Amino acid sequence: MAHMIIAGKACQAISGQTLEVRSPVDGLVFEHIPRGDAKDIDAAVRAARAALSGEWGNLSATERGRLMMKLSFLVTEHAEELALLEARDTGKPMTTARNDMVVLARYFEFFGGAADKVHGEVIPFLNGYQVNLLREPLGVTAHIIPWNYPAQMMGRSIAPALAMGNAVVVKPAEDACLSCLRIAELALLAGFPAGALNIVSGIGEEAGAALANHPDINFISFTGSNEVGVLIQQAAAKHAVKCTLELGGKSPHLVFEDANLELAATTVVRGIIQNTGQTCTAGSRLLVQQSIYDRFVALVAEKFKQVRVGTPEMNLDCGPVVNPSQQQRVNRFIEQAKAAGYPVLAQGQIDPGVPAAGYYVTPTLFGHVPNDSPLAQQEVFGPVLAAMSFTDEAHAIALANGTDYGLLAAVWSENGGTQQRVAKALKCGQVFINSFGAGGGVELPFGGVKRSGHGREKGFLALEEMSTTKTVVQFHG
Repeated sequence: MAHMIIAGKACQAISGQTLEVRSPVDGLVFEHIPRGDAKDIDAAVRAARAALSGEWGNLSATERGRLMMKLSFLVTEHAEELALLEARDTGKPMTTARNDMVVLARYFEFFGGAADKVHGEVIPFLNGYQVNLLREPLGVTAHIIPWNYPAQMMGRSIAPALAMGNAVVVKPAEDACLSCLRIAELALLAGFPAGALNIVSGIGEEAGAALANHPDINFISFTGSNEVGVLIQQAAAKHAVKCTLELGGKSPHLVFEDANLELAATTVVRGIIQNTGQTCTAGSRLLVQQSIYDRFVALVAEKFKQVRVGTPEMNLDCGPVVNPSQQQRVNRFIEQAKAAGYPVLAQGQIDPGVPAAGYYVTPTLFGHVPNDSPLAQQEVFGPVLAAMSFTDEAHAIALANGTDYGLLAAVWSENGGTQQRVAKALKCGQVFINSFGAGGGVELPFGGVKRSGHGREKGFLALEEMSTTKTVVQFHG
């Protein structure tokens, strides 16, 4: 049975309760995790607070960075073990799971190397004064991790927090958290002091809500749905702490008539089937200039027909989705779109050898989807792509910006003027030109606008999010 880590020790829930872990591959129970609740969260927060006033808080930035580098090495050493856990827990192909561990190790490497590179400032002021701006940790930071990329998301969230000297409490998603629990064990093996990194598994409404509402945390990082994001913000406001929210997206590809169509088509398909579409940055909207719409969409359709769905060991393009409710959600979008009369241009194929009880869905490409339809406006979180046409640059921008989301977008054009004008006009946190996604992109600031959330993760901006400043003004005459 898996266990949690609190105050440097492996433990079960205080209540003794557990949760079943079902594999999305075949629907069978293969593990149990502790069902932590408010009591366990309180113990974890107290352990983190003690760590700040103890060994962890007394480490220099250089020493923190070295511990993080050790953890990066351990992740690399145990990458296959972690990938197998991730694939069994989430259903993703082994290639994807292995890549996730490469990115995870990179998070600890990048932020471990950055730990002693964050400097304060000297501010010119009045004669007779010395003014220093210090950058300090926030304190105890709370991290609520989603199920689509458990290991990657844990690294993305906690690495900058630890680099800045915060003590962290992690609540991973109950649907997929085995890799996260193992990472916490590896942190102890790396030599992290007790309480620096605590992890409590459990249900969101119990452990997650208790963590977000705990009066002794100083920051909340959350990735998940808009509905829960609102609750997180309300909890943060209650205790006047800041939060970083990443709440999904409806990311568009804007394909202009002068684009490299072969490269664009290959990337478009890859961008929606990655992780079976269970990706906040999934390129779920395909906006194509009217003059090339039929030709380009036909090219995408041919590639879409080649998409194959299978078990992790089959190592195909997609695995199952994470649970039955997600399977029902994706299939509901597909059936509603069909009922509305949107043409199905292509579908991938589920391998006949997959277990019948697994949570598999058919990747589907729809054409001529109206911009006001649910398929064009709502996050499906599955391998479903909605294609529509635009007339000119202004129309493309209006369609791209015409949702409540603003996380990521791609511009496909060989014209430098088009590239720059459109990139500046798009309302989102990241824009890719003639590419899509960053393969982890640990160095690149990431986050959204509008209902995609606020705050920035990744890159040096994440270190600013995970710290605060203190202005010291000294009169020396």
